[in-house]
Amino acid sequence: MDLNGKVAVVTGGGRGLGLAYAKALAAAGAAVVVNDLDAEAAAGAVEEIGAAGGRAVAEVGAVGTAETAEALVARAVDAFGRLDAMVTNAGVLRDRVLWKMSDEDFDTVVRVHLRGTFTCVRAAVARMREQGGGGRVIVAGSPAGQRGNFGQTNYAAAKAGIAAMVRTWAMELAKAGITANAVIPVAATAMTRTIPAFAPHVDALERHGTPLPDALRKGEGFGTPEDVASLVVYLASDAAAAVTGQCVGIGGDKLALWSHPQEVSVAYADGGWSADAIAAAWPVTVGRVPETYGIPAPRI
Repeated sequence: MDLNGKVAVVTGGGRGLGLAYAKALAAAGAAVVVNDLDAEAAAGAVEEIGAAGGRAVAEVGAVGTAETAEALVARAVDAFGRLDAMVTNAGVLRDRVLWKMSDEDFDTVVRVHLRGTFTCVRAAVARMREQGGGGRVIVAGSPAGQRGNFGQTNYAAAKAGIAAMVRTWAMELAKAGITANAVIPVAATAMTRTIPAFAPHVDALERHGTPLPDALRKGEGFGTPEDVASLVVYLASDAAAAVTGQCVGIGGDKLALWSHPQEVSVAYADGGWSADAIAAAWPVTVGRVPETYGIPAPRI
């Protein structure tokens, strides 16, 4: 993939998945604005990219506000003259079961993930439409947003909202040649280290460089941040000009397309449905095979 001449912003680009995205985009030729709340992490990412022959600048700030979003776009334009791709990766967790989740827990996660994605994409799209030539919106989804996850009311809701925004933006931005897609990653990060089945493998990878076994890479579709980064590079490229409105999963050796919500079973009753009629019909019609929910437990 050749991204020479393209300019990308990566939020949360100082470490983990965001750092992998920023480095891969730069290696493919793009100039990158690395955003992170941690100034030291952002500066370190820029230094690492520069040492490898890439071009990058840092813009420190917490995503969520319109001011931060506009500053990111302005930094791209001031440093490199344009903006071609907005990659929203910044995120936080405040995991609690529903009855223990505070308003602050909920609002913090929704502000960073959902509102942060909205404000950054809105600012980026305004610039892309003004300069012409199309553009790329690449946002971070999650299996939790596709299926739900125990203890993650706030996170799952935000990620589900992001998937819905992608489908909406694909329609709204098509005329301008701007695509919008969500990446659904499964990778070794600080977040997945909290999963007992993954933890020893993540530790071995980070401490000793021990490769992840096939049971993870193929069986669970679980890999490294660098595995995910290749999808971001593809979606930022001209080769993906016809790909939009999609939620694309990637991890380890697995690449997948997530389905969109749709009716899977229907039934009809002349004159409409009474509660008694629904109760009688449910187990033998639309409710005969209920939909599953929750992220399946790792099988290793």
